[in-house]
Amino acid sequence: MVELVSKYYDERVLFKDKDKQINFLNTVPVRSGLPWRQIASKLGIVNRTLFDWRRGKYLISLNALGKLCDLAGIAVPKDIEIKGPFWSALDSAKKGGAVTYKKYGTIGDPVKRKRKWQEWWDSKGKFNPNQYFVTKHVNYPDKSEELSEFVGIIIGDGGITERQVNVTLNSKTDIAYCEYVNKLLENLFGVKPSIVFRDKDTTVRVTVSRTNLVKYCQKIGLKVGNKIRQQVDIPSWIKENNQYLVNCIRGLVDTDGCIFNECHKIKQKVYSYSRLSFVSASLPLRLSVYQGLKNFGFSPKIRNNRSVQLENRAEIIDYFDKIGTNNPKHRNRFEKFIGGVG
Repeated sequence: MVELVSKYYDERVLFKDKDKQINFLNTVPVRSGLPWRQIASKLGIVNRTLFDWRRGKYLISLNALGKLCDLAGIAVPKDIEIKGPFWSALDSAKKGGAVTYKKYGTIGDPVKRKRKWQEWWDSKGKFNPNQYFVTKHVNYPDKSEELSEFVGIIIGDGGITERQVNVTLNSKTDIAYCEYVNKLLENLFGVKPSIVFRDKDTTVRVTVSRTNLVKYCQKIGLKVGNKIRQQVDIPSWIKENNQYLVNCIRGLVDTDGCIFNECHKIKQKVYSYSRLSFVSASLPLRLSVYQGLKNFGFSPKIRNNRSVQLENRAEIIDYFDKIGTNNPKHRNRFEKFIGGVG
């Protein structure tokens, strides 16, 4: 077997001239007795690629040359040259550089380019704004129940950078809720978010790329950057209004909350208790949710220094009555709970 293993994915074989490549390839089906389609299959390429090689349009890959020699039972041609990745582009760049140097006497002065750009910007550029230099418009809504829920969603599963506001959800269990979040952003800010699915980590991200939206979020008390490091909390304007707080807690629990069964085995008998839990690594946020639930007549517990829980069946039912949910995943689990869990 002819061993011609390319160190690079795209090393190529340059014959002395195009006709020699064509003649070499035409000997393969004759010597191997295989049709072109089968030869392409054995090389792991599509028929069109092999056809382009046969007419000399492109160079044969080094790996393919070894396989072709094996199929035909012939030695590797002597009149060939191995070319590295992007050899033709580098050759063209050298020729272009030579022509530019001959014409202008220089390839380019970065200081001069920067000075010329500044001159253009001062005289014309800044007076002729376009989409690349002007921040795009967003609506600035007044404080409301919907805005309070948005704040809860962002503090929960959201994130803010210098240019973007995004919400990351589970692409399998939260897909219906993703549509709700998308619509909420449209209604509040008059923008059309982008939705990107990532199969690698089964997430879906709802993103708005607007500098003005980031500035507005900061104005209403949200933080840019790492939420845990900054120990985020519910903004004071929400905590001072009970209805706003209801909506904010709903957004928090819809994103960073869950309903589950806590099971205990005592003397071979299993006891199951339903729990509604909100989890956060931010201490101020946990305390605000805890105090908010207490103010609404619940009896929350703080568990493992990371979660706030309702552990009474009647209170969980009351939560879905008073605060509710816009996440169908939570609604489905709640209905399962009502059906006899606990």
